[in-house]
Amino acid sequence: MQDTVLIVDDDEAVRTMLYKVIRSNGIQAELAATGEQALKMLEQTPFDLILLDINMPGMDGFQVVQVLRQRGNQTPIILISGRQEDYDTLYGLDIGADDYVTKPFNPVVLGAKVKAMIRRSKAARFGGRDMICAGPFRYDTVTLRFYKNDREVPLSSKENTMMRLFIDNVNRVFSKDMLYSLVWGEAIVDENAIMVYVNRLRQKIEDNPSKPRYLQTVRGLGYRFVV
Repeated sequence: MQDTVLIVDDDEAVRTMLYKVIRSNGIQAELAATGEQALKMLEQTPFDLILLDINMPGMDGFQVVQVLRQRGNQTPIILISGRQEDYDTLYGLDIGADDYVTKPFNPVVLGAKVKAMIRRSKAARFGGRDMICAGPFRYDTVTLRFYKNDREVPLSSKENTMMRLFIDNVNRVFSKDMLYSLVWGEAIVDENAIMVYVNRLRQKIEDNPSKPRYLQTVRGLGYRFVV
């Protein structure tokens, strides 16, 4: 069954943009314009994740989170807001949201966050192993082990994070800035760090690292993983 995300935002333009982001990642999406409408939809239909705006007329996003958690609904929630204050982030997480994204956001980064959160949620819910498979590779999201042709490939912590991102987003191009954000967070890293880690991964996963087949450079744009 295909994953489904509920998008809740009172701004039609933002709803449309979020819908396109979610659909471009191969995920179904439903739309709600108010917190009240979202709660009614959630009573009738289960969703794999909720993208929830904070600033809405009537019931705001914080109130929606509180109602859902009080009802025992544990659907993962990513709050989306134009607010930049740390207080809002901490408050949203404290009352039960799972993540927080501020506008303007990078669509590729948001798509990666959504897919990763849905996958983690399903693995925790079913208590079983969640394997990501692509070509000769597979990644166990429970043990965080990576395999090629059923043989484990040892990875360092950063290599592991980067490989997980690539295998979870086959054929998607990631710029250096995107990789900095998704792998290192807000940390400032050396300009050559991405290239160093890409080369390390190639040494471990490629049949011929000097002519990479899987982890390719897209000239002028960044890197992508293909199988």
